[in-house]
Amino acid sequence: MIRYKAPTIVELAKLLGVAPSTVSRAFTDPGKLLPETVEKVRRKASEIGYVPNNYARALITGRSSVVGMIVPDIANPFFPPILRHAQRAAEERGLSLILADSDGDPARELQLVGRLTPQVEGLVLAASRLPEKSLVTIADRLPTVLVNRDVAGIPRVLVSADRALDQAVAGFARDGHWSLAYVGGPPESWSNTQRARQVERSARAQGLDLTLFEAPGGTYSEGFDVARAVVDAGATAVVAFDDVIAHGLISGFQAAGLSVPLDVSVLGCDDTLTTTTYPPLSSIALDLAGAGRLAVETLSTSTRQAETAEERIELEGTLVLRGSTGHAPGTGR
Repeated sequence: MIRYKAPTIVELAKLLGVAPSTVSRAFTDPGKLLPETVEKVRRKASEIGYVPNNYARALITGRSSVVGMIVPDIANPFFPPILRHAQRAAEERGLSLILADSDGDPARELQLVGRLTPQVEGLVLAASRLPEKSLVTIADRLPTVLVNRDVAGIPRVLVSADRALDQAVAGFARDGHWSLAYVGGPPESWSNTQRARQVERSARAQGLDLTLFEAPGGTYSEGFDVARAVVDAGATAVVAFDDVIAHGLISGFQAAGLSVPLDVSVLGCDDTLTTTTYPPLSSIALDLAGAGRLAVETLSTSTRQAETAEERIELEGTLVLRGSTGHAPGTGR
């Protein structure tokens, strides 16, 4: 059997006419080189099939060049854009990214942290379900960046729907809606708590009646099932924790013989399922790509410094109105 011998860093450097250290920096610390040099090295590496040996590098430098990322539910459309752009940001910095799914279970998440810690330089914990005390302990032991958990003392990237939700509720009031519902998601979700509080504040400011419901698993079927209760409460407009629940609500209303938006308006959040609903879903677009990228950029900085100043990055969402929202029934418009 013929065995393929992978090209070495010395061979690649010779082909490019540069020092092996230049090749190494192009993958491990590209910021120290001119962008055109990095592009030239990586293009030639791709042509000849050169792949950096992270294990050998780790033995020499003491750095694994691997970061870990834990999410509560990879199947939820909220997380793939974050993951995709986190991975790209890692690759640009010569890092590999390991993904783990906690299934929304704090105990499992803590186990995953323990398993990943010996292998990685740092962690990105997205929508973590762990108590704040646990997160502080983890961050004290290993560079950690949070996505959508606001814990003082730990660098975090937050995608906020507050401003857009306030605009949406004000819009419902202008369109003649006086009874509003909020259908929440997983109760342990930081985002769910923030969104529920903002809807309550905005409804109170607009003088609207508000009824709270839960879809604790955050599933389409739970959104479908709670639709009847929303109707019975007399709500003519409903804000869902996310697009998955909103999709279920639309189907539930339609199954009950109601028209969206003529009988009831539906607003989602995250803007991840707009092309798969009928009518097209009004939602709040969040910068999930930016959150993934900034989380890794922040973590990359943390792993290279003994101490990192606390960083809190907040990315505001944008209200996007489509076919699932409109004027209240009986307004004559």
